[in-house]
Amino acid sequence: MASDDGPWIETVPDDEWEGDLAPLYDAVVDRTHGRVDHIMAVHSLNPRGLAAHNGLYASAMAGTGSLRKAERELIALAVSLENHCHY
Repeated sequence: MASDDGPWIETVPDDEWEGDLAPLYDAVVDRTHGRVDHIMAVHSLNPRGLAAHNGLYASAMAGTGSLRKAERELIALAVSLENHCHY
């Protein structure tokens, strides 16, 4: 249930990623900001879900015959700007 501060999802703090979660850190950490973005951190209690989300993202951004990688990056940028996200 959401509090007065908005919704809250329990996550594993970046400096506590252990076990099955530990090897995923390097794949999802935002090196510019030195932390895991919220969109990925929400999966930290479920490492298999995090790996699947990261795989889907990587696949979507890798390219197909219909859009070049640069075009996909521009779409992602426009969506992030509209959502006021830094990623």
